[in-house]
Amino acid sequence: MTTPLVSVVIPTFNHAPLLKIALQSVIAQTFTNWEAIVVNNFSTDATVEVVESFNDSRIKLINFSNNGVIAASRNVGIKMATASYIAFLDSDDIWYPEKLQKCSEQIFSGYNFVNHGELWMNEDGSKREVMYGPVSQAEYSKLLYRGNCISTSATVIQKSLIETVGSFDEDPALITTEDYDLWMRIAAMNPKICFIPEILGQFNRREGSASSGVIKHLASELKVLNKHFLAQPKTLLNRTRMRHRISIAHYGAARQLTGKSYQSLKLFARAWVLSPFLLKIYPAVVIALVKPAFKNEKIKP
Repeated sequence: MTTPLVSVVIPTFNHAPLLKIALQSVIAQTFTNWEAIVVNNFSTDATVEVVESFNDSRIKLINFSNNGVIAASRNVGIKMATASYIAFLDSDDIWYPEKLQKCSEQIFSGYNFVNHGELWMNEDGSKREVMYGPVSQAEYSKLLYRGNCISTSATVIQKSLIETVGSFDEDPALITTEDYDLWMRIAAMNPKICFIPEILGQFNRREGSASSGVIKHLASELKVLNKHFLAQPKTLLNRTRMRHRISIAHYGAARQLTGKSYQSLKLFARAWVLSPFLLKIYPAVVIALVKPAFKNEKIKP
């Protein structure tokens, strides 16, 4: 049996119908030298039956209890992988047929960290195309001080790179941002990274409890930032840059809560206190104030 070039790691929990679609998108790849490792967090739905229904020896199932930490499932998948490259696919996302073909071409060209664009699909049916990168923004200092520009389900990366930095951090406090932390640790090794300017997958955004989810993600992002800030020289410039970066994090959370004026304004205020030179705060605050008022005006009888 030929050793696969790419191991696809798919953590899942109670996503049987969506997992089926995700696996179908892997089966449909024009590039066929892959294996898929489904790391099942002991789902109580038809997850096992879905995996077995494909009857494809390239698809493997591992039952593993991750205690709510998806990073642990991804790490198990990485350990079980037999390929030299790892691709990540969340069980509610999908790939387009040429994804692995396009990424493998870049691997054969000498790159060991490949990312591509995605179509973001929201639960309300709205969508937008998102291109990640560019390479200049994927350097360690840019990722740290400007923010993440890499998507997990759009990444194919050399396994040895991941192993060298110790894989995903399984600290529960980093849930939702453990990938950002990993990309920064890998970026510090100066990998040969490539961003393919094409939409090769679909990222399905599922809001859940929007307000609590945004606040939890902000706390997780701040935890990652503090983890990396601790290793930076304590110069005046770096302290200023740190405050500015934390301001950006609060601004981003506030933007996601624009429909909830009180919460968003509190976050905008915190962002302003941290860095009043983050100019995009000002128009965003106006929008946060005007949008609810305009909405209320529209629904008056």
